[in-house]
Amino acid sequence: MPLSKIVANSITDNTITTDQIAVNSVHGRRNLVINGSFAVSQRATSVTGVAGDGYHAVDRFKTAISSAGTFTVSQAADGPSGFSTCHKFDCTTAKSSLDAGNYILFFQTIEARNLQSLGFGSSGAKQITLSFYVKSNKTGTYIAELALGDATNASNNSQAYTISSANTWERKTLTYAAQTVDVINNDSGEGMNIFFWLGAGSQWSSGTLNPNVWANTTSANRAVGQVNLADSTSNEWLITGVQLEIGDKATPFEHRSFGEELHDCKRYFQKSFNYDDAPANGSSTGISYNGGILSYCGSNNNGALSGFHRFNPEMRATPSIVTYGNSSGYWGRLSPTNTGTTTFDAGSGYMSNIKASGINFGQNASGDTLLIGFGHITASAEL
Repeated sequence: MPLSKIVANSITDNTITTDQIAVNSVHGRRNLVINGSFAVSQRATSVTGVAGDGYHAVDRFKTAISSAGTFTVSQAADGPSGFSTCHKFDCTTAKSSLDAGNYILFFQTIEARNLQSLGFGSSGAKQITLSFYVKSNKTGTYIAELALGDATNASNNSQAYTISSANTWERKTLTYAAQTVDVINNDSGEGMNIFFWLGAGSQWSSGTLNPNVWANTTSANRAVGQVNLADSTSNEWLITGVQLEIGDKATPFEHRSFGEELHDCKRYFQKSFNYDDAPANGSSTGISYNGGILSYCGSNNNGALSGFHRFNPEMRATPSIVTYGNSSGYWGRLSPTNTGTTTFDAGSGYMSNIKASGINFGQNASGDTLLIGFGHITASAEL
């Protein structure tokens, strides 16, 4: 059936709505956020005792907490209709009253190259709309802030939203003005942060909120009115369907396949483990070289194992590498002996020539007739 016929059949009156255009039109990607449905979680599905900065559970989203209680953060099997996963903050150690500099943030940093279509820093700059589903027992005012990163002039723009009904999924939509002054650099650096504030001491909240204004905002104006999610261990905050798109209308969330989201996440973090296996050291009997990084060496006493591992896809920048092996953290070595048996011994793996495209790796060896070296890595090129 022709596309025009399909569209015509889906519109019952003469008004073309935003939803109808989004559902029925042929178009490219709309969502500038990666993993906005929180489907991908390569590191872990749940982490307890989170009290600082880091990427913990779901991919591409970072937590930053400054002396404001502790939380369990997780990929949860919850969500409004059409969403099977979300991200959950669960307060485990409360801080009823925040000190001046305390904060709780959950955010994604978008690579600058992915934001060039916004036209920021020019007369043709475009408005952008942030939408998401949120649920919490802690009702009240929350802040969603956009902050430019490596732009010519790193301004930010805060807006408030309200969670009205406890423990109920609500969709929020916030439109941000075009930024005609600040240019987002066309590089692989930090383009824009989407900050979801969950707690803010007076250093961040004692001023006046100037909603939907791009400026080098005084710190005290950034999170005015923000509730304190850390004030009770009964508190939790859940979010999914995060979408940032060009224009002043929020279209339905752009669901992508799991494979597509995973591929995009791997530009920033990838591992040699199977997807469902959280990165961890094994033991002399627990490590299998199946699925790990392998290198081979024939009959060569006092030699070395060597190989090359190519990242797929190429990473955003030269990554930091963590190696995994036996319980001491070393890579392992299988050594078939002349008697036909196979033994295991620990060996120290090494890396060299680390690039965004891949790494050389190896392992020192000695006194073996036939060697098979193996281990696992994680590689991070997060912003």
